[in-house]
Amino acid sequence: MQHILVVDDEAAITSMVEQRLRRDGFAVVSVGTGAAALAALQRQPFAAVLLDLGLPDMDGLDVLRHLRATYAYLPVIILTARGDEVDRVVGLELGADDYVVKPFSPRELVARVRALLRRTAEAEALRRHAQAGSPPAGGLVRIDALRRVALFREQPLDLRPREFDLLHLLVSHPGQVWTREALLRQVWGVDQHIDIRTVDVHVRRLRAKLAAIDASITPIQTEWGVGYRWVE
Repeated sequence: MQHILVVDDEAAITSMVEQRLRRDGFAVVSVGTGAAALAALQRQPFAAVLLDLGLPDMDGLDVLRHLRATYAYLPVIILTARGDEVDRVVGLELGADDYVVKPFSPRELVARVRALLRRTAEAEALRRHAQAGSPPAGGLVRIDALRRVALFREQPLDLRPREFDLLHLLVSHPGQVWTREALLRQVWGVDQHIDIRTVDVHVRRLRAKLAAIDASITPIQTEWGVGYRWVE
């Protein structure tokens, strides 16, 4: 049974989330402060963390920074109020895998948790089996979609699940200009609560990882006023 850590000080939300997660087969540990969350993570492993940004004792973004520094691959979904656009963007930049806007549907939340855990399992398989063989030949980037392996300039890319999906989509359609809305539909699925700037954040993260290997080229190009495209 997979354990989920819920970090939120609103009793009504915590109770609702606990009931739905347990109904769907998860074990749940709930805490109401950042300090309690960090202590819980030291006591046992978790499959994912649902992290509210508005905690009473510390900034939820500081908790996220600690999570990413200590538990690099632990899936994190941030819970945020509808108006906190800046926090959502900063959370994604700090390494959150997804976010859910309050008020949210418990059913939607569980669906997001399951999707994230599935992508994380695929990414873990990538790390375990990256040395098993070479991905198919290609250009600047070589991608094995089945094993979710990506190489840039023959160097392995350490990608979060949606970073991989975004890169795969762009590389699979070289030269094609994708609007942000189209990328949201293809990579994240249709969801009215996902901020369009989520695409920009993930593109920025992808560019940084590519530049860390070879900063002399910028294959993900911006088509101003439209979106992005991959250019070899």
